[in-house]
Amino acid sequence: MLSAKSKGRQIAVRDYTVIEVALGTGLRVSELSNLLVSEIQLGRGQNSLIVRKGKGGKTGVVQFSTRLKNIIREYLDYRQSDSSYLFYSARSDQIKVSGLQKIFKNYARKAGIDSRYSIHCLRHTYATLLYKASGYNLRLVMSQLRHSNIQTTSVYSAVINPDLEKAVEAMDSMEN
Repeated sequence: MLSAKSKGRQIAVRDYTVIEVALGTGLRVSELSNLLVSEIQLGRGQNSLIVRKGKGGKTGVVQFSTRLKNIIREYLDYRQSDSSYLFYSARSDQIKVSGLQKIFKNYARKAGIDSRYSIHCLRHTYATLLYKASGYNLRLVMSQLRHSNIQTTSVYSAVINPDLEKAVEAMDSMEN
């Protein structure tokens, strides 16, 4: 039986990992909820997970960083559950979507982030950061997000436009 203090630490470590996995993979909240430990590939040279219950019933593979791989490994070593789901709750083998949303809202509030933001915003943050880090490769972002249509992904090209960034910065050097 875990002590109250130990349960509190388990929850804090789980919550930290939830946010890191959401931000480091761009998974939808339902995909986070359904993610099984067996779907995470952490072997040598492997930094990926398999999404089996994605939107529209699609299956896909998502790559992630070595940093996130280490966080997931530490979480798996620390957690005290035999749940087949990566994220579980005290009352259930699987944490529900609403539970994941509450986790995000709780930490967002503590950080002073406006309550209009949801855990889904981490998917958009991930996509925007990946778009820039990939050298503005929209197809790569489309693949990682598992979008069926490039137009769905193209919204990120409007958020970060390297030509616009250069033009705005160049305005500072212009003399009137």
